[in-house]
Amino acid sequence: MSPEEASRIVVRPYITEKTFAMVEGEAKICFIVDRGASKSQVAEAIEELYGQKAAGVNTARTIYGKKAFVRFESAERARDLATKIGML
Repeated sequence: MSPEEASRIVVRPYITEKTFAMVEGEAKICFIVDRGASKSQVAEAIEELYGQKAAGVNTARTIYGKKAFVRFESAERARDLATKIGML
């Protein structure tokens, strides 16, 4: 997957108090993604854009768009990525 495709799939991080708490508690970061993106495409795009391997992806359709809750191996990895993207 090219960086352009990955940028099209992962639109932006979604930051609220609840998603902020998920970083520490559940080792998850929430992203707004393209409506047509599959879970495997989201995982591949996260790895391409941020260099972190996703341990799991859950998705939900909301009024804000399609959200992807990306779980990482440890809270430490999630915290590092959150810091890298300016969440923390």
